[in-house]
Amino acid sequence: MLYKTLSAAVYGIDANIIEVEVDVSGIKTTEDHFHTVGLPDAAVRESRDRVRAALKNCGYDIPPTHITINLAPADIRKEGSGFDLPMALSIVGAYGGLTRKEVPDCLFVGELSLDGGLRSVRGALPIAIEARGKKIARIVVPEANAREAAMVSGVDVYPVKSLLDVIHFVNSGNGIKPVKVDGDTLLSESQHFAVDFKDVRGQQTAKRALEVACAGGHNILMIGPPGSGKTMLAKRMPTILPPFIFEEALETTKIHSVAGVLDQGAGLVGVRPFRAPHHTISDAGLIGGGVIPRPGEVSLAHNGVLFLDELPEFPRNVLEVMRQPLEDGTVTISRASMSLTFPSRFMLAAAMNPCPCGYFNDRSRDCHCSPVMIQRYIAKISGPLLDRIDIHIDVPAVNYKEMRSSSEPETSAQILGRVMRARDTQLNRFASLKREKLYCNAQMSPRYMRTYCELSADCESLLERAMMQQGLSARAHDRILKVARTIADLDGVPAIMPKHIAEAIQYRTLDRTFWA
Repeated sequence: MLYKTLSAAVYGIDANIIEVEVDVSGIKTTEDHFHTVGLPDAAVRESRDRVRAALKNCGYDIPPTHITINLAPADIRKEGSGFDLPMALSIVGAYGGLTRKEVPDCLFVGELSLDGGLRSVRGALPIAIEARGKKIARIVVPEANAREAAMVSGVDVYPVKSLLDVIHFVNSGNGIKPVKVDGDTLLSESQHFAVDFKDVRGQQTAKRALEVACAGGHNILMIGPPGSGKTMLAKRMPTILPPFIFEEALETTKIHSVAGVLDQGAGLVGVRPFRAPHHTISDAGLIGGGVIPRPGEVSLAHNGVLFLDELPEFPRNVLEVMRQPLEDGTVTISRASMSLTFPSRFMLAAAMNPCPCGYFNDRSRDCHCSPVMIQRYIAKISGPLLDRIDIHIDVPAVNYKEMRSSSEPETSAQILGRVMRARDTQLNRFASLKREKLYCNAQMSPRYMRTYCELSADCESLLERAMMQQGLSARAHDRILKVARTIADLDGVPAIMPKHIAEAIQYRTLDRTFWA
C-alpha cells in the first residue's frame, strides 16, 4: 500500500517542499528490507533505525516487510533528521493505522527519539514560510520549534510532543490548538540590554566615533593599548543601533534557525546580533561552508555587528575573504553540487593594538617594539581591507581622573535618540529608492553619492588637499564622503560643511602614524 505525506528540506536559508512516499509490500521476509531513495544523506538513511524503534515503543510493531521510502523530487539532496516524523507517519498510514487516506493540507517535520518523542529541528522558520508560499494551511512541528514557526502569519502551527500525538492529531484532532504569537509584541519585549554606555568612563572621542558609525552603518576600527576599553565599547554598540523592524528580525531569525543557534524559548531574534568570533576561526567558519553550505559568522551577524578583536591576529586569508560581504552585503558559497547565497549585511567593528607590545604612543608606558616590528605587525592587515573600514579611531588609555570622575556619562538611550533622528533623515532621503533597499548612508553607491553628497568649493578644496597629502585611495574618498554625510545628518543640516569633511578626514588619518 502507498501513503504520502508532506515535509520540507532546507537549502541555504530557504526551504523546498518534499513529498514523502512510502510503499509497503504485503510480502513478509526474514530480513529487514527498509530502503530510502531520493538522494538521502547519512542522517536520513539512519532514520530507519530511529523510525522502527519509535514505532515499536509507541505500540506499532512493524513486521519485516519490504518498505520503500521515496523523497521527491529525487534530484534534490536531502539532509538532516527532520524527515523522521513524516516517514513514521507514512508507514503507519501505509499499514492502515490512519483514518485519512492522505493529508495534503498539512506539512510534518521533526526528529524522532527512540521512545517516540519529538526533538527540535533546524530551519522551522523557513519551512513555515515555504509552506505559506505553497498554500499549505497547517504545519506540525516539535513543541520546541512551535514559537519560531508561528512567527509566520497565514499558517496554523501545531506543536506536538510525540509520534502518538501526531497520529491522534491526524485521526481525531486530539484537541491540539495552533500556536499564536504576536511578533511585534515579542520584538518590543526583547529590547533589553545588560550593558549601557553610561558604564564607560572617558573615551569621549571614541564614543563620538561609535555614534557616527551607528548613525550611518559605517565600519569602524579601534586602535589602542590593552585595557583602554575597546572591547567594552564594541559590546555596547547594539544598544545604540536602531531597533529591529519585524521584517529584519524575521530575516535574521531565518539565518540563526538554519544554523541551529536560535534560542528556542524566544522563537525570534529580537535584538541586533553581536558576533565576536575568536581569532583562531577558519575562513569557512567566518564565511560559511560545508558539503552542503551553512552560514558563517558574517551571515549570523546579518543586520547586526561583527566584532573582530585583535584584528592582526586573524590569519590573513581569513580576513581577505571578508571583502565580498563587506562590499556586496552577500556571500556566495559554491560547491560541485550547488551554489548558495547568504545575506551578510553587517557592521564591522574591529579592535587592535598599535604594535606587538601594545604601547606604541602610550603616555604612561614605554613601547619596546622597533619600527620594523610595528610595520610588520600592521602589515598583517591589507590596504584593500582597511579601505573598506570607514572609521579608524584612536582609543587611548583612560587616566585616573576620568575613571573617578563624578560626572555621569551619557546613557545609551540618549545616544540612541540622536542616532534614530539621523537614521530617520536617511530613510526619508532614500524613500524613493525602495528597489535599491538603501537604509543608511554606508550603503550608498557612487551613483547616489553624487546626488546626496554634493560639496561646496571649500569642502572640495579641503578634501582635495587631504587626498593629495595623504595618498588616499578612491575608495577612501568615497568613505570620507559617506561619513561626512552622516555627521551632517547628526547635526541636522541638509548640506555637508567643511567641519563635517574635516571630522571625516580625521577618522581616516589616525592610521597614518603606522602606515606612513
